[in-house]
Amino acid sequence: MGWKVKLFALSLLTGLLTGAAVSFYVLLTRGVSYLLYGGNPLQTIPLLPWWRVILITTLSIFAVNLIILFNEKAREYGVKEIARALEEDKLTFTLGDLVLKIVASALSIGSGFAVGNEGPSAAIGAMISYNLSRLLNLPRELLRVAIGVGASSGIAAVFVSPITGILFAVESVAYTLVKDFVGFMIVGSFTAFIVALSFLNPIIFKYSIGKNLHPDYLYSILLFVPVLLAGVYIYLTLRDRLLYYLSSIASKKLTPFKRAVLVSAVGGVVVGFLLKVSPYAGFSGHEVVSALINSNLHYPLSAIALLVLLRIFANTVSLYSNAVGGLFITLMSIGALIGYGFGESLRLLEFAVEPFYFAAIGAAVFVGVVMRIPFTAVVLALEITYDYNVVVPTGLIVAFVGFLASAAFGLRKMMLKRGRPSR
Repeated sequence: MGWKVKLFALSLLTGLLTGAAVSFYVLLTRGVSYLLYGGNPLQTIPLLPWWRVILITTLSIFAVNLIILFNEKAREYGVKEIARALEEDKLTFTLGDLVLKIVASALSIGSGFAVGNEGPSAAIGAMISYNLSRLLNLPRELLRVAIGVGASSGIAAVFVSPITGILFAVESVAYTLVKDFVGFMIVGSFTAFIVALSFLNPIIFKYSIGKNLHPDYLYSILLFVPVLLAGVYIYLTLRDRLLYYLSSIASKKLTPFKRAVLVSAVGGVVVGFLLKVSPYAGFSGHEVVSALINSNLHYPLSAIALLVLLRIFANTVSLYSNAVGGLFITLMSIGALIGYGFGESLRLLEFAVEPFYFAAIGAAVFVGVVMRIPFTAVVLALEITYDYNVVVPTGLIVAFVGFLASAAFGLRKMMLKRGRPSR
């Protein structure tokens, strides 16, 4: 059997198995959440006493940190690590490492920490594809292709969006494979999507009007650019400063176990408190995005602004606490909130617009700028909404904001470097 036939078989099998495995992982995370909080946490957390919510978050993240102490690879392997494995033509984590990572991620997200699930999903796909390549006796020089197919299949399955999954994998993981092997990534990703669609719910946009462009949405681009740029700046600045401050708490010489206790206590108490303020402050953010881009209700600007800050703090503390997961859907939720708030502001100024359009634009642009995946952002907007009132502004704004954010933070870093005293 020729290598192309083997590679096609690998892509098809990887898609089938990855779609099923990622669906299990996502449903496991949801099941953990329902088990810990006695039902849908968005509904039950407001009814639970403070001490119980904080106990759940603290014990859960402590268990995650114990897993990481036992096996550091439970935290290590995400999208970036898969990209490194591609460059080095090897995969250095085992099936046991992956199982621990899935458990740690399910505990992290299920207990309410604000991280996403694309990293573990990419790792699941890569591990399945890697083992299939060995089973099919694929030439070693095609190992990079196999890992790339697996990673894109995992991401397509967890997003329940095949094209977005391919583009995200290409921009983040497998950009060197586009020219010669993208067809195999398509097979794997679309197969994984079909399987995942049987178990998981994609993010959809109910109000699409297709290619009919509304002038008010195009005119508002000029106003939306500085708002999103400010949002990106606030997120990155608050995250970096808060992480620096929190890290300084544990800067003293501590044993690994004592450090695990400290970060678990800080993270558990803070995230538990934020969840009691609003359960929408935590978890991956999938529900936040789905609700905002399909809501024709009008929320107070003060509530939107508060939730933006709560999610930024929750995400930052989750990263500090070693919560296992990714950033994609979490960043989407922050962008959706900023966009929805902007849309509500325009309505107060008597613009004939709906906030849910700006929630969809903000979600795509924010993740595209912060993660530096602009092409994925445009395709994400297209695949979710099929509405040019979202897609066209997303393409223009992600380019403008990405350029301005890059320039602004480059200048800020240069000034900080110049202002630092010499030693």
